[in-house]
Amino acid sequence: MKKQLFTLIALLIFSVGCTDRDDDVSAVNIRIKNNNSFTYDQVQVGAIENIHQNVAGGDFSDYLEYERAYRYAYIEIDTMGTSHVLQPIDFVGETELGPGFYTYELQIDAEGNVGLDFKRD
Repeated sequence: MKKQLFTLIALLIFSVGCTDRDDDVSAVNIRIKNNNSFTYDQVQVGAIENIHQNVAGGDFSDYLEYERAYRYAYIEIDTMGTSHVLQPIDFVGETELGPGFYTYELQIDAEGNVGLDFKRD
């Protein structure tokens, strides 16, 4: 009897423990990775309602949901009183991202240019 109860409890824990954040995803979720050593005070990705705040050097922001997103985007980083912008020309030939979790790894170079490296999480 004890063996059967133990097996039942183990199966229950295993089935609950195997749920993944991707199991019920219905939107595009994007986070920022700051590849610089200084903090990004604000990072705007696309529309103004999507603001990632206080992303420390080497850290990740929380995920934010987006209605529409691509492998690259308009990015505005405010840091140390300066604004740095990555402005895409167009999205011709690009396909929208499907529901899931993604990371935009950002870096500001010595000339103030913003670089973006897209990652699927």
